[in-house]
Amino acid sequence: MKYTSCSFLLAVFICIVVFNLQSGYAQIGKRFPSERKVLKDPVTGVVLTFLTSTPAGDSKIYQTHNQWTADGQWLIFRSDRVKGEAMAVNEQTGDLVQVTEGGYTGMLNVARKSMKLFFMRNIDSDKRVGGMVKIVEVDLAKVFADSKSGKMKSLSAYERICGTTPEEIGAGGDMALDGDENWAYFRVGKEAAAKHLAAGIKLEPNFGPRKMGAGPSGIAGMNIHTGEIKYVVSVPFQIGHIQTNPWLAGEIVFCWETGGKSPQRTWTVLADGTGLRPLYPEADYEWVTHEAVISRDEVAMAIMGHRPIPGTGTVSAPQTGVNGANPGQENAWGPSGTREKPTGLAIVNLRTREMRIEGQTPTGSGLWHVSGSPDGKWAVGDDFSRNIYLINRKTHEMKLLSAGHKQTAADHPHPTMSPDGKKIEIQSALLSNDNRSMNICVIAIPAKWMDAR
Repeated sequence: MKYTSCSFLLAVFICIVVFNLQSGYAQIGKRFPSERKVLKDPVTGVVLTFLTSTPAGDSKIYQTHNQWTADGQWLIFRSDRVKGEAMAVNEQTGDLVQVTEGGYTGMLNVARKSMKLFFMRNIDSDKRVGGMVKIVEVDLAKVFADSKSGKMKSLSAYERICGTTPEEIGAGGDMALDGDENWAYFRVGKEAAAKHLAAGIKLEPNFGPRKMGAGPSGIAGMNIHTGEIKYVVSVPFQIGHIQTNPWLAGEIVFCWETGGKSPQRTWTVLADGTGLRPLYPEADYEWVTHEAVISRDEVAMAIMGHRPIPGTGTVSAPQTGVNGANPGQENAWGPSGTREKPTGLAIVNLRTREMRIEGQTPTGSGLWHVSGSPDGKWAVGDDFSRNIYLINRKTHEMKLLSAGHKQTAADHPHPTMSPDGKKIEIQSALLSNDNRSMNICVIAIPAKWMDAR
């Protein structure tokens, strides 16, 4: 069978289109049908707004970072709808829009002062950490406007390269946008960290059964306007999550990452490298985890009470579970994490260094991933059973806000309070037929709860 030149070109074009559809390729601004569903929590009756509801590999941004765009209308999240790309969903309409093209690595950073998204992108796709990386800015306002009108332009109309990190610093992993939104801070590799470590500092070895935590590690920053690189600090242990204070420029909070209990989990430092200190000096028996900056002066964290008290027969949490439902039970973690000492959702004041425990579940694992409202009224946390508890810090009342999110879920809810303190975003497997795949869900605090003083 012979083709004319036009027929041949048409056949080639059709093949390309079919391939692109099959491979999941889509450019920035591509829209997907709304999946928004509103239902009542099967246990508490609280209204749940699922912004996604199909098994498409959704997961929210980690609770250390902002989730909502500056106009309060969209949430940014990770998804496999287009492999390796980020998505946005409009909270009111359910509109789904692809907001990256070309991939990203590490943490997504949603600006609070402008309609911008920042992230890292590997230059060498074979290196997840350790090569040169670009820091990328996306103009979300332009993406949303052009996507709605159906008149998308080329990627360069929406994306700006802030700069490229030198290969020798081994940048990668977590990234955090400073409170003034002029700098982005990120982890550096061991070789670069070792060069900036003060003389005589003893390196820490791995800690715990996961064989993580050894140093050195460090933090550097990039000016997102000029591309200037500056070094912040080196420490003798492995740095995990990095976050900033959104209300006070130049203040960084980070953790010693071991995959579980750390000898000293929480740390803070100023962007000029001064002021390095433990955020909350912890004891050997305290299992501190999942710290999150929640206001200008406060950091929420969990002091876990998920392990049995030796020799008593008292068990706070089951010793076995599915899909990591009850982690951290290995004896090699040491004597920490029991309720023999105070545990619960704790809040540390960055200025006075005072700590208070706002609440704790009476049984089970206790609160785990935590967040809070900037106005100081609310604290929220999940537990190993994927239940969500809300604490009124003014009245000291704690309520079960939402349940039924399935212990078999691929991950934990990771609740994050909205900037206005009126709602909470979680990820949930409640709607999943496979009991694992997760969706993006928003829970508005009931009006009668909001009115409580």
